[in-house]
Amino acid sequence: MKYWNHYHTPTTIDEAIDLLGRYSGQGRIVAGGTDLLVDARADGVPAAEALIDITHIPDLCQISESDGRIVIGAGVTHAQIVASARLKEAAACLVESCGVVGGPQVRNVATLGGNVAHALPAGDGTISLVALDAEVEAVHDGERRWLPIAAVYRGAGDSLLDPTRDLLLRLRFTPCVPGEATAFSRIMRPQGVALPIMGCAVWLRLDDSRTTIADARVVIAPVAPTPVRATEVEAALLGQAADETTIDRVASYAQTTLHPRTSKYRATSEYRQEMIAVLLRRTLTSAIARAR
Repeated sequence: MKYWNHYHTPTTIDEAIDLLGRYSGQGRIVAGGTDLLVDARADGVPAAEALIDITHIPDLCQISESDGRIVIGAGVTHAQIVASARLKEAAACLVESCGVVGGPQVRNVATLGGNVAHALPAGDGTISLVALDAEVEAVHDGERRWLPIAAVYRGAGDSLLDPTRDLLLRLRFTPCVPGEATAFSRIMRPQGVALPIMGCAVWLRLDDSRTTIADARVVIAPVAPTPVRATEVEAALLGQAADETTIDRVASYAQTTLHPRTSKYRATSEYRQEMIAVLLRRTLTSAIARAR
Protein backbone atom coordinates (compact mmCIF):
# COMPACT_ATOMS: atom_id res chain seq x y z
CA MET A 1 0.00 0.00 0.00
CA LYS A 2 1.11 3.54 -0.76
CA TYR A 3 0.82 5.66 2.41
CA TRP A 4 1.20 9.07 0.69
CA ASN A 5 1.59 10.49 -2.80
CA HIS A 6 3.66 13.60 -2.10
CA TYR A 7 6.35 14.35 0.47
CA HIS A 8 7.44 17.94 1.19
CA THR A 9 10.34 19.26 3.28
CA PRO A 10 9.65 22.97 3.88
CA THR A 11 12.45 25.04 5.39
CA THR A 12 10.29 27.81 6.93
CA ILE A 13 7.16 27.93 9.05
CA ASP A 14 5.35 30.02 6.43
CA GLU A 15 6.14 27.45 3.74
CA ALA A 16 4.72 24.64 5.89
CA ILE A 17 1.53 26.62 6.53
CA ASP A 18 1.18 27.39 2.82
CA LEU A 19 1.49 23.68 2.01
CA LEU A 20 -1.24 22.80 4.50
CA GLY A 21 -3.50 25.35 2.84
CA ARG A 22 -2.67 24.08 -0.64
CA TYR A 23 -3.79 20.54 0.20
CA SER A 24 -7.01 21.73 1.90
CA GLY A 25 -7.16 19.06 4.59
CA GLN A 26 -5.46 16.35 2.50
CA GLY A 27 -1.94 17.14 3.71
CA ARG A 28 -0.57 16.18 7.10
CA ILE A 29 2.26 17.37 9.31
CA VAL A 30 4.92 14.76 10.14
CA ALA A 31 8.11 14.90 12.19
CA GLY A 32 9.51 11.58 13.45
CA GLY A 33 6.49 9.68 12.14
CA THR A 34 6.76 7.04 14.87
CA ASP A 35 3.04 7.33 15.68
CA LEU A 36 1.67 8.36 12.28
CA LEU A 37 3.15 5.53 10.23
CA VAL A 38 2.44 2.86 12.83
CA ASP A 39 -1.21 3.96 12.94
CA ALA A 40 -1.49 4.03 9.14
CA ARG A 41 -0.11 0.51 8.81
CA ALA A 42 -2.32 -0.82 11.59
CA ASP A 43 -5.47 0.75 10.11
CA GLY A 44 -4.57 -0.09 6.52
CA VAL A 45 -5.43 3.48 5.53
CA PRO A 46 -3.11 5.96 3.75
CA ALA A 47 -1.66 8.55 6.13
CA ALA A 48 -2.48 11.45 3.79
CA GLU A 49 -2.31 12.65 0.18
CA ALA A 50 0.83 14.58 1.17
CA LEU A 51 3.14 14.53 4.17
CA ILE A 52 4.73 17.84 5.24
CA ASP A 53 7.96 17.14 7.12
CA ILE A 54 8.83 19.93 9.60
CA THR A 55 12.23 18.54 10.60
CA HIS A 56 13.96 20.67 7.93
CA ILE A 57 12.77 23.92 9.56
CA PRO A 58 15.76 25.05 11.68
CA ASP A 59 13.65 27.15 14.08
CA LEU A 60 11.63 24.06 15.06
CA CYS A 61 14.61 21.80 15.77
CA GLN A 62 16.34 23.81 18.49
CA ILE A 63 16.40 24.07 22.27
CA SER A 64 16.85 27.70 23.31
CA GLU A 65 16.03 30.23 26.02
CA SER A 66 14.00 33.41 25.67
CA ASP A 67 12.48 35.82 28.21
CA GLY A 68 13.42 33.59 31.13
CA ARG A 69 11.90 30.43 29.62
CA ILE A 70 13.26 27.34 27.94
CA VAL A 71 11.84 26.91 24.43
CA ILE A 72 11.78 23.53 22.66
CA GLY A 73 10.94 23.33 18.96
CA ALA A 74 8.30 20.86 17.79
CA GLY A 75 10.94 19.03 15.75
CA VAL A 76 13.31 18.42 18.67
CA THR A 77 13.82 14.69 19.26
CA HIS A 78 13.74 12.85 22.54
CA ALA A 79 17.44 12.07 22.08
CA GLN A 80 18.25 15.80 21.87
CA ILE A 81 16.38 16.41 25.11
CA VAL A 82 18.14 13.54 26.90
CA ALA A 83 21.52 14.89 25.75
CA SER A 84 20.85 18.49 26.88
CA ALA A 85 22.93 19.52 29.89
CA ARG A 86 20.72 22.58 30.40
CA LEU A 87 17.57 20.49 30.60
CA LYS A 88 19.17 18.05 33.03
CA GLU A 89 19.82 21.02 35.28
CA ALA A 90 16.58 22.94 34.79
CA ALA A 91 13.93 20.30 33.98
CA ALA A 92 15.19 16.90 35.09
CA CYS A 93 11.72 15.34 34.89
CA LEU A 94 11.57 16.02 31.15
CA VAL A 95 14.95 14.40 30.55
CA GLU A 96 13.91 11.39 32.63
CA SER A 97 10.59 10.99 30.84
CA CYS A 98 12.03 11.37 27.34
CA GLY A 99 14.78 8.92 28.25
CA VAL A 100 12.34 6.02 28.69
CA VAL A 101 10.45 6.51 25.42
CA GLY A 102 10.99 3.51 23.16
CA GLY A 103 14.58 2.51 22.49
CA PRO A 104 17.55 4.53 21.13
CA GLN A 105 16.37 4.22 17.51
CA VAL A 106 12.93 5.59 18.39
CA ARG A 107 14.33 8.40 20.54
CA ASN A 108 16.61 9.46 17.69
CA VAL A 109 13.63 10.30 15.45
CA ALA A 110 10.55 10.66 17.68
CA THR A 111 9.82 14.24 18.76
CA LEU A 112 8.44 15.74 21.93
CA GLY A 113 6.09 17.82 19.76
CA GLY A 114 4.70 14.63 18.27
CA ASN A 115 4.16 13.30 21.79
CA VAL A 116 1.97 16.34 22.49
CA ALA A 117 0.23 16.39 19.10
CA HIS A 118 -0.85 12.75 19.47
CA ALA A 119 -2.76 13.79 22.64
CA LEU A 120 -2.51 10.52 24.52
CA PRO A 121 -2.80 10.90 28.32
CA ALA A 122 -0.03 8.37 28.97
CA GLY A 123 2.63 10.23 26.93
CA ASP A 124 5.75 10.31 29.12
CA GLY A 125 6.97 13.69 27.87
CA THR A 126 3.50 15.15 28.18
CA ILE A 127 3.22 14.16 31.84
CA SER A 128 6.40 16.10 32.59
CA LEU A 129 5.35 19.10 30.48
CA VAL A 130 2.11 19.42 32.47
CA ALA A 131 4.08 19.28 35.73
CA LEU A 132 6.34 22.02 34.32
CA ASP A 133 3.24 24.15 33.59
CA ALA A 134 4.30 24.35 29.94
CA GLU A 135 2.73 26.33 27.14
CA VAL A 136 2.34 25.40 23.48
CA GLU A 137 2.82 27.73 20.52
CA ALA A 138 0.70 26.75 17.55
CA VAL A 139 -0.90 28.04 14.39
CA HIS A 140 -4.56 27.17 15.03
CA ASP A 141 -7.51 28.36 12.92
CA GLY A 142 -5.08 30.61 11.07
CA GLU A 143 -3.87 32.36 14.23
CA ARG A 144 -0.43 31.97 15.79
CA ARG A 145 -0.54 32.03 19.60
CA TRP A 146 0.62 30.48 22.87
CA LEU A 147 -1.78 28.18 24.74
CA PRO A 148 -1.62 26.36 28.09
CA ILE A 149 -0.65 22.77 27.34
CA ALA A 150 -3.87 21.51 28.95
CA ALA A 151 -5.88 23.37 26.29
CA VAL A 152 -4.46 21.12 23.55
CA TYR A 153 -6.00 17.97 25.09
CA ARG A 154 -9.72 17.40 24.52
CA GLY A 155 -9.78 13.64 25.19
CA ALA A 156 -7.74 10.49 24.77
CA GLY A 157 -6.10 10.87 21.35
CA ASP A 158 -8.26 13.93 20.63
CA SER A 159 -6.21 17.09 20.12
CA LEU A 160 -7.34 20.68 19.70
CA LEU A 161 -4.86 20.85 16.83
CA ASP A 162 -5.87 19.38 13.47
CA PRO A 163 -2.69 17.91 11.89
CA THR A 164 -4.11 18.58 8.40
CA ARG A 165 -4.68 22.31 9.03
CA ASP A 166 -2.85 23.40 12.20
CA LEU A 167 0.86 23.46 13.07
CA LEU A 168 2.46 22.90 16.48
CA LEU A 169 5.54 25.12 16.66
CA ARG A 170 7.16 25.22 20.09
CA LEU A 171 6.86 24.35 23.76
CA ARG A 172 8.07 26.55 26.59
CA PHE A 173 8.29 26.52 30.39
CA THR A 174 10.11 28.26 33.24
CA PRO A 175 13.32 26.48 34.29
CA CYS A 176 13.94 25.46 37.88
CA VAL A 177 15.94 27.84 40.05
CA PRO A 178 17.70 27.06 43.36
CA GLY A 179 15.21 25.58 45.82
CA GLU A 180 13.10 24.11 43.00
CA ALA A 181 13.37 20.68 41.39
CA THR A 182 11.51 18.08 39.37
CA ALA A 183 11.46 14.30 39.02
CA PHE A 184 9.75 11.66 36.89
CA SER A 185 9.19 7.95 37.32
CA ARG A 186 7.06 5.33 35.59
CA ILE A 187 6.06 1.70 35.83
CA MET A 188 5.65 -0.18 32.56
CA ARG A 189 4.81 -3.54 31.09
CA PRO A 190 8.00 -5.18 29.82
CA GLN A 191 6.28 -7.60 27.47
CA GLY A 192 5.90 -6.74 23.79
CA VAL A 193 5.13 -3.05 23.31
CA ALA A 194 6.39 -1.34 26.46
CA LEU A 195 3.20 0.42 27.49
CA PRO A 196 3.41 2.56 30.62
CA ILE A 197 1.15 1.28 33.38
CA MET A 198 1.43 4.65 35.05
CA GLY A 199 3.79 7.63 35.16
CA CYS A 200 4.32 10.42 37.67
CA ALA A 201 6.00 13.82 37.35
CA VAL A 202 6.54 16.26 40.20
CA TRP A 203 7.70 19.87 40.36
CA LEU A 204 8.18 21.46 43.75
CA ARG A 205 9.67 24.46 45.52
CA LEU A 206 11.05 24.42 49.04
CA ASP A 207 11.11 27.41 51.36
CA ASP A 208 14.32 29.33 52.06
CA SER A 209 15.25 26.97 54.91
CA ARG A 210 14.82 23.99 52.52
CA THR A 211 12.70 22.21 55.15
CA THR A 212 9.12 22.95 54.01
CA ILE A 213 7.27 22.43 50.73
CA ALA A 214 6.22 25.90 49.57
CA ASP A 215 4.61 24.91 46.25
CA ALA A 216 4.07 21.76 44.20
CA ARG A 217 2.67 20.43 40.94
CA VAL A 218 1.91 16.73 40.62
CA VAL A 219 0.79 14.78 37.56
CA ILE A 220 -0.05 11.07 37.67
CA ALA A 221 -1.27 9.53 34.41
CA PRO A 222 -3.09 7.92 32.78
CA VAL A 223 -5.92 8.35 35.27
CA ALA A 224 -8.25 10.57 33.23
CA PRO A 225 -8.78 10.92 29.44
CA THR A 226 -6.34 13.84 29.49
CA PRO A 227 -3.15 14.43 31.52
CA VAL A 228 -4.24 16.59 34.46
CA ARG A 229 -2.69 17.80 37.67
CA ALA A 230 -3.58 16.05 40.91
CA THR A 231 -4.67 19.27 42.62
CA GLU A 232 -5.87 17.60 45.82
CA VAL A 233 -2.50 15.93 46.23
CA GLU A 234 -0.76 19.25 45.58
CA ALA A 235 -2.85 20.94 48.28
CA ALA A 236 -1.93 18.19 50.75
CA LEU A 237 1.77 18.93 50.20
CA LEU A 238 1.67 22.70 50.70
CA GLY A 239 3.22 23.92 53.93
CA GLN A 240 4.24 20.43 54.98
CA ALA A 241 7.67 19.32 56.14
CA ALA A 242 9.84 18.04 53.31
CA ASP A 243 10.43 14.69 54.96
CA GLU A 244 9.61 11.00 54.75
CA THR A 245 6.59 11.32 57.04
CA THR A 246 4.94 13.80 54.69
CA ILE A 247 5.80 11.71 51.64
CA ASP A 248 4.23 8.58 53.15
CA ARG A 249 1.13 10.42 54.30
CA VAL A 250 0.54 12.16 50.96
CA ALA A 251 1.22 8.97 48.98
CA SER A 252 -1.47 7.17 50.97
CA TYR A 253 -3.84 10.12 50.60
CA ALA A 254 -3.35 10.12 46.81
CA GLN A 255 -4.68 6.56 46.68
CA THR A 256 -8.00 7.80 48.09
CA THR A 257 -8.38 10.71 45.65
CA LEU A 258 -7.19 9.19 42.34
CA HIS A 259 -9.11 6.37 40.72
CA PRO A 260 -7.45 4.82 37.64
CA ARG A 261 -9.59 2.41 35.65
CA THR A 262 -8.77 -1.12 34.61
CA SER A 263 -7.07 -1.32 31.21
CA LYS A 264 -6.58 -4.60 29.38
CA TYR A 265 -3.43 -3.12 27.83
CA ARG A 266 -1.94 -1.76 31.07
CA ALA A 267 -3.16 -3.31 34.35
CA THR A 268 -6.11 -3.66 36.69
CA SER A 269 -7.43 -0.65 38.57
CA GLU A 270 -6.42 -2.30 41.85
CA TYR A 271 -2.80 -2.73 40.78
CA ARG A 272 -2.58 0.77 39.37
CA GLN A 273 -4.08 2.16 42.59
CA GLU A 274 -1.21 0.58 44.51
CA MET A 275 1.33 1.99 42.08
CA ILE A 276 0.15 5.56 42.74
CA ALA A 277 1.79 5.43 46.16
CA VAL A 278 4.94 3.74 44.82
CA LEU A 279 5.44 6.38 42.14
CA LEU A 280 4.72 9.33 44.42
CA ARG A 281 7.23 8.12 46.98
CA ARG A 282 9.90 7.79 44.31
CA THR A 283 9.34 11.13 42.63
CA LEU A 284 8.79 13.19 45.76
CA THR A 285 11.90 11.73 47.39
CA SER A 286 14.02 12.55 44.33
CA ALA A 287 12.56 16.04 43.83
CA ILE A 288 13.07 17.02 47.49
CA ALA A 289 16.67 15.79 47.45
CA ARG A 290 17.39 17.76 44.28
CA ALA A 291 15.72 20.93 45.58
CA ARG A 292 17.98 20.87 48.61
